[in-house]
Amino acid sequence: MNSNQKNILVWDNLVRIFHWSLVASFITAYLTSEEDNPFHIYAGYTVLGLIIFRVIWGFIGTRYARFDSFLASPTAVIIYVKSLFSKKSKHYLGHNPVGGWMVLAMLIMLFMVTFSGLKLYAIEEGEGPLAIQMRSINLMATAYASDDPEQYLIVEKDEVAEDYWKEFHELSTDLMLILIGLHIAGVVISSKVHKENLVKAMLTGKKTINK
Repeated sequence: MNSNQKNILVWDNLVRIFHWSLVASFITAYLTSEEDNPFHIYAGYTVLGLIIFRVIWGFIGTRYARFDSFLASPTAVIIYVKSLFSKKSKHYLGHNPVGGWMVLAMLIMLFMVTFSGLKLYAIEEGEGPLAIQMRSINLMATAYASDDPEQYLIVEKDEVAEDYWKEFHELSTDLMLILIGLHIAGVVISSKVHKENLVKAMLTGKKTINK
């Protein structure tokens, strides 16, 4: 860094801890997705907790962490995308307009992944915060005689729900992987266009600008 440049703290400690904890938790959950793996469940709970924290911090956090600092208008997004193909691309200290909306999209998709996972956990194991309804259904089922047709109706509904949430969980995970790929591509492109190391910035929290 020369005398005409200075470092500015952009990403606060909590944002950086959130980011890398989310990366580690999602990778852990993905790699332990086989059935009955406790690490998958713990990682899923961690992801959900991190999402809740980030939403709260998006309203009360530091300047560049707040949603109102990086959720740009559709027009601003279009202008920024077009500018990437020219030499006049505007540089943003925080998230650029595309990156800002990517943050929101990933948070929403992660919530869908974790919520569907909790529904599956409730249906299959009768555990978790969404398991109260499933416990009542199971109690109803055991209360019927084995030859009661309503018992089979409950079991059939249970299997339909399990199949639905399993497919939903798998689909949302696949969509999340696509978003992650787009996010990484965006980081690479933005780093090259603006000649900065965004990965390093998320580690140190600082970006270098001209005075």
